[in-house]
Amino acid sequence: MQKKIAILGSTGSIGTQALEVIFSYPEAFAVEILTARNNADLLIEQSILHVPNAVVIGNENHYQKVKEALRHHPIKVYCGDESVAQVVGSESVDMVLTAMVGFSGLRPTLEAIKAGKDIALANKETLVVAGELIMEEARKKQVNIIPVDSEHSAIFQSLAGERQNEIEKLILTASGGPFRGRNLENLLKVTPEEALCHPNWCMGPKITIDSATLMNKGLEVIEARWLFGVTPEQIEVVVHPQSIIHSLVQFVDGSIKAQMGLPDMRLPIQYAFSFPERLPSDYDRFSFKDFPELTFEQPDTKIFRNLAISYESLRKGGNWPCILNAANEVAVEAFLENKIGFLDIPDVIENTLGKSTFIKAPLLDDYFETDLLARQIAKELI
Repeated sequence: MQKKIAILGSTGSIGTQALEVIFSYPEAFAVEILTARNNADLLIEQSILHVPNAVVIGNENHYQKVKEALRHHPIKVYCGDESVAQVVGSESVDMVLTAMVGFSGLRPTLEAIKAGKDIALANKETLVVAGELIMEEARKKQVNIIPVDSEHSAIFQSLAGERQNEIEKLILTASGGPFRGRNLENLLKVTPEEALCHPNWCMGPKITIDSATLMNKGLEVIEARWLFGVTPEQIEVVVHPQSIIHSLVQFVDGSIKAQMGLPDMRLPIQYAFSFPERLPSDYDRFSFKDFPELTFEQPDTKIFRNLAISYESLRKGGNWPCILNAANEVAVEAFLENKIGFLDIPDVIENTLGKSTFIKAPLLDDYFETDLLARQIAKELI
């Protein structure tokens, strides 16, 4: 039977690659729902090709355009954030891929879990902001959360058959981004265009900037804490420029298991969709002759301060990671618009944390209020 999939954020990098996977396995998967925020033209194109049951355009200003373009197709068209949160609960949906960027993924992911839908999680911010709440709800509803980030997918795969065995340490690998090895003076005048040139991965602009600042790795540390039930002290980050070893698990006997492969996001997407099975693919294969050396080094948290700030926020807990995420989203947007420099991003985040109110045990409404207030503070700082 086909697994019917809702893709939240279908026009982004993960969403478009997910559609490639589905298109390659028509007997295994079908597109049930597509959502996008602003890219109405691509959403229309995707809808005509894949013919989902329903589509949602988040920006209501594009609703008439999408509705008119699809009026001769058997596709329901909705608009607005409320619709995104509602469609994930449709009875026909088997799995929800949360590929929206940033805080916007929290509510629809939570609604999908409440509806008992398995989650293919590509929106790390959901667990960064409200990891304890999300994982508790998933346990209550007996919902599988299968990570799509290459690092967390690697850990998830390395833990297959090991659930009864105690983890000593998780080792998240990082490419180091485009500015690995640079000093502070070299980073003073880098442009958004330079920061968007990632050496190994093809990603959306926000995630690519996060990779350049190492904030992406910081967010992944927080996500890993909730996904795998470990402490901050059990999570290590290692820079691995070749991006072949996607992450590792060290067990209490000292043994280490790793998942390897060429950098291709279709692999973890496909694995999440087909889990617990593996489907054959024609993707390029890794060969040791092409990579005679795999190298590793420690991240420089004095140059790339966002990683250290992320660890501090995770250790403090409460609503601190939510503030961290909100401030980072505002700062990255400002950098992309040339309003601040590359090295100003961690300053904005630290100062926003310093001016925000700490809540030790936040409820869901607290997260939404915290996000709103942190954004206001960050914008005022900029």
